[in-house]
Amino acid sequence: MRKTAVITGASSGIGAATARRLAAEGFDVVAAARRRDRLDELVEEIEAADPAGRRGFVRAVTLDVTSEDSVAALAAGLSACHVLVNNAGGAHGLESVAEAVTEDWRLMYDTNVLGLMRMTRALLPKLVASGAGHVVNVTSLAGHVPYVGGGGYNAAKHAAVAVNEVLRLELVDQPVRITEIAPGMVKTEEFSLVRFRGDAAAAERPYEGVEAPLVAEDVADCVAWAVTRPEHVNIDRIDVQPRAQAAPHRIHRTG
Repeated sequence: MRKTAVITGASSGIGAATARRLAAEGFDVVAAARRRDRLDELVEEIEAADPAGRRGFVRAVTLDVTSEDSVAALAAGLSACHVLVNNAGGAHGLESVAEAVTEDWRLMYDTNVLGLMRMTRALLPKLVASGAGHVVNVTSLAGHVPYVGGGGYNAAKHAAVAVNEVLRLELVDQPVRITEIAPGMVKTEEFSLVRFRGDAAAAERPYEGVEAPLVAEDVADCVAWAVTRPEHVNIDRIDVQPRAQAAPHRIHRTG
């Protein structure tokens, strides 16, 4: 029997790359996100790459991790779940704490922390029942290293890190592995654009002079490696950043 992997935030970036990669690894993938049109395009792309269906099956499910009803509906529609990749999240704004936008902080906490909790709580019975469950939480180096302007995002990702570590303690006697993937600078089509409220020029500035930031596929590679280790092996945490980055505030730029 093939294993089923649920990936949140799968309509773009790291989530979409992880869906492609896990399908290629032979998982049956449930690609979940709010934007159903993007998910349908992703499913078509993955199916076109494997017309004979030798790899994993993939299907799209509309999901809003900030909605209890949406999460419950996804869980009810699954017969089994072996891997849950909590990837949905994001950053909004770079204002100082003194100028913080309350709604931005609320949204970041609701997606990055409460969304992780809702999905894990809903799917944990199926993960345990699988006999070899695995929760992968995609956090950020922002969850370990604070930086100026990152107050809300730092706070949310620090909280997500704490939840990840508590899960590892609480589930040590259960057949469920817990892994944190903490990426540094990753250049995707939307992360920075959302953070800078649609200002494309501003969204490009963090990457200026960086010869090779990470791309979504680099993070998906980490997820795939962790979930394909032998079942007795738990990869607690992977920190991954480009060679040009030593910390969120220490980046080598050329030119």
